[in-house]
Amino acid sequence: MVLAMPRIVVAHRARGAVSMRTAREESRGRGHGEARARERGLTLLEIMIVMLLIGLMMGVMIFGSGQMTSSRLKRSTTMIAGAVRVAFTRATATSRSQRLVIDLDDQTLWLEESTAPMLIQSKDTTGTGGAAAVTEAERAAFQESDRILKGPTVPKPSYHAVETLGFSTETGVRGPRPLGRGLKFREAQAEHDSEPRTTGRVYIYFWPGGQTERASIEVAPIASRSDDDTLTLAIAPLTGKVTIKNGPVPLVIPLDDTSASERVDRGGAF
Repeated sequence: MVLAMPRIVVAHRARGAVSMRTAREESRGRGHGEARARERGLTLLEIMIVMLLIGLMMGVMIFGSGQMTSSRLKRSTTMIAGAVRVAFTRATATSRSQRLVIDLDDQTLWLEESTAPMLIQSKDTTGTGGAAAVTEAERAAFQESDRILKGPTVPKPSYHAVETLGFSTETGVRGPRPLGRGLKFREAQAEHDSEPRTTGRVYIYFWPGGQTERASIEVAPIASRSDDDTLTLAIAPLTGKVTIKNGPVPLVIPLDDTSASERVDRGGAF
């Protein structure tokens, strides 16, 4: 019994040393595992930051290349062409004269309707084509015209906004339709205008029976100084067809039946 005691003590000490060594190894293993977990977390965070930076760079590249502006330009020209078709169809359906109003100062457009017959005065300097004045500039132009003529005046037809497909100026409705962000009406001219207009309002008239004015509308990005970024909408008088052309295209008033023919389809029409 005396000789066995040292062996028992040594065995206990050996088991204690093994337990302590195992505990230290487990502690080191947990430490390495936590470190690896932290490393994996940092790696995922770095990946997210890199993806965010790539997304920002792609956004800048797309915006800088003009793709977004080009898309808005196409949507706006489609909207204008749609307004022309609505006015052309509505004039026949309601047997009332319609007009598309383009505000070059506010960069908006809407539709209006008249209950009285409308006869266009060609080469009109007031811009209304013979209808009642709406803005102060139009009223001043009418007063000056009446002062020069000093003759009996005929009551002028007046127009009011219509609530067709959102093209309206009525409060509580959708209101005037603006162009896309970053775009502008460069200029516009109806056949009754004496020259293209860059300020004020341009009125394009539609009559019952399916006829409208020959007109030209130019739309371009505000920041662009190049003619290559401009799109021109040309409106045919007999069919109301809208042809979209690249670049600024001035309105040409035909002098004979051949130049006035609409039989030649040059494409890009709505």
